[in-house]
Parts: sequence; C-alpha cells; structure tokens
Amino acid sequence: MKIILAAPRGFCAGVNMAIDSLELTLQKFGPPVYVYHEIVHNQYVVNTFSEKGAVFVNAIDEIPKDSVVLFSAHGVSPAIRQEAKDRNLTALDATCPLVTKVHLEAIKYAKAGYTIILIGHEGHDEVIGTMGEAPEAIVLVEDEDGVEALQVADESKLAYLTQTTLSVDDAEKIIRKIRERFPGIESPPKGDICYATQNRQEAVRLLSGQADVVVVLGSQNSSNSQRLRELADDGIKKAFLVDGPEDLDTANFSDTDTVLITAGASAPEFVVQSTIAWLVERFGATVELASIREESVQFPLPKLLRAFAAETRSS
Repeated sequence: MKIILAAPRGFCAGVNMAIDSLELTLQKFGPPVYVYHEIVHNQYVVNTFSEKGAVFVNAIDEIPKDSVVLFSAHGVSPAIRQEAKDRNLTALDATCPLVTKVHLEAIKYAKAGYTIILIGHEGHDEVIGTMGEAPEAIVLVEDEDGVEALQVADESKLAYLTQTTLSVDDAEKIIRKIRERFPGIESPPKGDICYATQNRQEAVRLLSGQADVVVVLGSQNSSNSQRLRELADDGIKKAFLVDGPEDLDTANFSDTDTVLITAGASAPEFVVQSTIAWLVERFGATVELASIREESVQFPLPKLLRAFAAETRSS
C-alpha cells in the first residue's frame, strides 16, 4: 500500500485563530467558558475543549448572566451579539475574518437597497449568522433549481454572496445560472470562498486520480470536509469522511491500494497521523507527501486576548 499525503490539509488560519482564542480564554478567565455553537465543526476539538471546561451552547439564554462567552469561527448575527450584551456577558469574538468579510458585504449591499442572493447550505452556522445581518434583504439559494425558483422585486438591484466553505465547482455552476437569469447582478470584487477551502479542494482534484481510495479526515457536520469527500466521489473513487481511524474498516482497503489522505480545515493533524499509523500497521503502507502549494496566512487574535497572549508568551 502507498499513502499519498495531501498538502495543504487540516487546520486553516481561521481555525487556528479560533482554537487559540478558546485556549487563551480558558487560561485568562478559567472554566467554565461558554462557546456559542461548536468552536469549529470537529468532534475531537469539541470533546477536547469540553474536558477542559468549555461549555458549548446553541442559545445565549443557556448561558448564566455575567459569564464569559466566545463566539465561534462561523460568525453570529447582530441579534446574538445584543442578546449577549443584555445578559451582561463578556463576549469574545473568534469569527474567521473571511466570514466577517461576507457579513460586511451583506451589510453594504443591504444598506444600498439591494436584494442579496446568498449561496449556501440552509441551517449552517455561517449562513445563519450572515443572513442575520440583513434578514429582510437576503434570500438563500442552495442549488441551481433554487435559482430557477427565485422571485425578486427589482432585478436592477441584485448582488450575490457565498458561504466560505462551498465546493468551488458547485458554486461556479450556481453562479453561472444566476448570471444567466440576472445578467446585471453584482458581486464582491473578490470571491467569498476561502483560500483554505479552495486549496484543499485543488489538492484532492489534482491528486485523487493517482489513488484507489480517498480518506478525508473531518466530522460529518463540517461543510468543507463534506465537499472534499464529494469531490473525490465525483471522480468515481471510494471516498470516506471519518473523524479518525476508529471509523475505518479494513474491508474497504487492500494491500495494493494507493490511498490519498487529506483533512478538512477543522480537523487536527494528530488524527491524520493516527490514521496513517492505522494503515501502516495493517497494510505496511509507505507514505509520500504531495504538496500542491504553501500556506502562510495568519489571523490576529480577538483584541481582548492579544495582550494576554503576549504576556503568556513572555512568561
């Protein structure tokens, strides 16, 4: 067996920032620290922080007054921020800056009187937060059929935005359909799908042709991880999305397979390495690194944590 280990893979800058933010918040304030929604969509990460005293909630009213809350990487609506203020919570914001970019675009277009077509998945935390910026101005579209069903009052004032973790190929198909229906529609000068999502998809697209099986490390509720599995499936490969090696079955592999391993942007590297170890132990696999491009993006911590982080490093 040969393993092709894709790079880039795993944590992106936004996830690194969010995880560092929660770690520092626990150090600065002590447990419990409440987190609105999962800090990132990965069960290993969530379980690890739960053991350290993080409490993940789905509603602000689950948090006792005067407590500390961290907003997850996926962003929140203004209504949630106000609820936190009303409960006198110390709120720290770990929203990925690339998600914040989409929020600001939504606010800008809504203030200018535009109807905004948001391409995304209904119920995803990021979509809920973005739509909450201007609920009266945003309509959600999930696929090409949704474009056909759209009814808008003024076709001369239309713009579209996208969820940051979509399949690049799927988003392009929907955007093409939108432009066919509404040729004058506006969009931001730079696309919304994040660099990490695009890079991980590019790696799977370029490398999966060399593999018999594709293993994507990530949780089932991780949108970007699901897109990686779907991309491999489109290449008519055996493709599995798993949290870790405990979810794999030896019956799905053979001694002569070439296995492509990658990880979604919220999956920690240790699950990648434990999966490699699982295959090495059972199939005598060798590992070959395949690097498509380098990533060097970093995002700053929330303001309230920057000085504390500097003090922690210096001590």
